[in-house]
Amino acid sequence: MTLIIGCGNLLRGDDAVGPVLVRRMLDRGLPEGTEVADGGTSGMDVAFRMRGADRVVLVDAATTGGEPGTLYRLSGADVEVLPPLEGINLHAFRWDHALAFGRWLLKDDYPTDIVVYLIEAGGFEFGAPLTPAVEAAMEELVDHLCGPAMAPELAPTARVP
Repeated sequence: MTLIIGCGNLLRGDDAVGPVLVRRMLDRGLPEGTEVADGGTSGMDVAFRMRGADRVVLVDAATTGGEPGTLYRLSGADVEVLPPLEGINLHAFRWDHALAFGRWLLKDDYPTDIVVYLIEAGGFEFGAPLTPAVEAAMEELVDHLCGPAMAPELAPTARVP
């Protein structure tokens, strides 16, 4: 089973891209063997939700200084060791923490294939919709994730430097 988790805050402009993507996929119809989850802003929920999935796809907004709407693809292994877990609390527990924590917690139930898609944000204003560039990138990603051949080598566009 493939689990697609959209992370972010629905109230903060482009930060909503993950949850909006989940809703768009539900509206379109999920490919066989695919489930979706709104990871919101709670990394702890993401860690537990991954249990038993063969493949996990995480989608979130990014702020790297790139052009808004740029789509980045990373492997989970590339980012699961980045954040230190010392002194972390539940309010600051993000999806990248969830990957590191999940590997420790889930052991043999940890997914064998994790892909992270980040979409460069253009704005985080409260109550704002997705910016046009982010919405276009999200629609491209929805097409890819709902497509017949969601293979890692077919991933769209750029990679985080």
